[in-house]
Amino acid sequence: MLFTGTRSDMSVTSAFAIATGLAADGGLFVPQEFPRFSAEEFAAMIPMDYCQRAAAVLGKYLTDYTADEIRTCVESAYKGTFDNDQPAPLADIGNNRKMLELWHGPTCAFKDLALQLLPGLLTVALKKGDSGREAVILVATSGDTGKAALAGFADVKDTRIVVFYPRDGVSDMQKLQMTTQKGGNVSVCAIAGNFDDAQNGVKAIFTDPEMKKFLNDHNMEFSSANSINFGRLVPQIVYYVSAYCDLLKDGSLKAGESFNVTVPTGNFGNILAAVYAEKMGVPIKKFICASNKNNVLTDFINSGVYDRNRHFYTTESPSMDILISSNLERLLHLFADGDCQVVAKLMSELKNSGRYTLPAGMMAKVQEKFYGGFCDDLAGRQAIAKIFKERNYLCDTHTAVALAVADAYRAETGDETLMVIASTASAYKFAPAVLKALTDGELPEDDFRKLELLAELTGTNVPAPLAGLKGDKVLHSCCVAKEDMAQFIRQRLS
Repeated sequence: MLFTGTRSDMSVTSAFAIATGLAADGGLFVPQEFPRFSAEEFAAMIPMDYCQRAAAVLGKYLTDYTADEIRTCVESAYKGTFDNDQPAPLADIGNNRKMLELWHGPTCAFKDLALQLLPGLLTVALKKGDSGREAVILVATSGDTGKAALAGFADVKDTRIVVFYPRDGVSDMQKLQMTTQKGGNVSVCAIAGNFDDAQNGVKAIFTDPEMKKFLNDHNMEFSSANSINFGRLVPQIVYYVSAYCDLLKDGSLKAGESFNVTVPTGNFGNILAAVYAEKMGVPIKKFICASNKNNVLTDFINSGVYDRNRHFYTTESPSMDILISSNLERLLHLFADGDCQVVAKLMSELKNSGRYTLPAGMMAKVQEKFYGGFCDDLAGRQAIAKIFKERNYLCDTHTAVALAVADAYRAETGDETLMVIASTASAYKFAPAVLKALTDGELPEDDFRKLELLAELTGTNVPAPLAGLKGDKVLHSCCVAKEDMAQFIRQRLS
């Protein structure tokens, strides 16, 4: 299994792709071909636990890793770190719908499933490269990736991690999770801008010749924990494969029967992982892409025009407050049948004018497989209240967006196919907004009292990782202009 770039042809190993994170021309690494599971292989995975299924999926892509290396990475990531050792359980919410709960890890968000595993994969990759350099993990986050990456890489040998987040674009609990992070190799900094500013800054720093020289002089090299790194993406494929196996196991599906997936989507990595799972043989019929008021992806799916030249909204689902969805580039490469020149042209147009229009053939493929929808904060709150009233099921603001769009899809199309909805975060990470959906009462000022109030109101428990933040000291209070991100990195690494 070899990997190529989205903007230029190349042949690199999975270890190189994971260690490097981003191609030198700014493109992303993608598999040159997709491995598939046979019906017999799926059947063999049904009785497996999550670690065994993960090893099976990773083994198809990371062919320059040994089976022992993969098994060690997987068991270190998933054993004893998730509730009941079940990283991605399914919950029945009625009306032929299942919640794929991806928030049972140490930071209460779906990013844990990738970022508990990535440090192990990266450590092995660096050893295979034998560069002898220290890895600098550079991260832009809209909230959840930052804490999950910090938790995964804190005090990992021969690595440093630098995380940038939008000062006013994350929830109070997300900010507290990041700014209290301990670790001798950890740096966290807010920027005076939005997530797209942070992400664009990180991408520019990755390919900046002066920064490359600085790193070389200090015997360091960049890598990424964002989903631009294939090592972040491949663990996400696992939970869709595992969900299919669980649906077969509990009798919800028969072998080969299809289902739909709805994913709350910002940077497009989580839904792209479902597309890659479908390429491996998971019978997903339709991909429902759910956006908040920043509905650039909805418009793209419906019109074939990607246009980031629009108002940026700060919403109650902040991890989706994104106008430049990086992983969409990988889908473009797939639907262009691997034509790097087409992708490079589209990405150049996006950089220079902020928009591009898909060729007709690619547009037809997008509309065949995808449905795009969005909802605002009010509709999201209504979805939270409705599912709690009807099913006594508590969900967060991002999952609520997915619920609302999934219902809209069914109402519009009449398609009652089994729906798997990606539930991406604990409701307690966004307690103020969830409380507004469930009660008209005045909210307390104290953040931890809000957690307690939500627990009292719903009869659920505050997740231990969030309750444990109470009393933690804020260790990272720096904020810089987006133009000063590179200078911040130089200062910290020096």
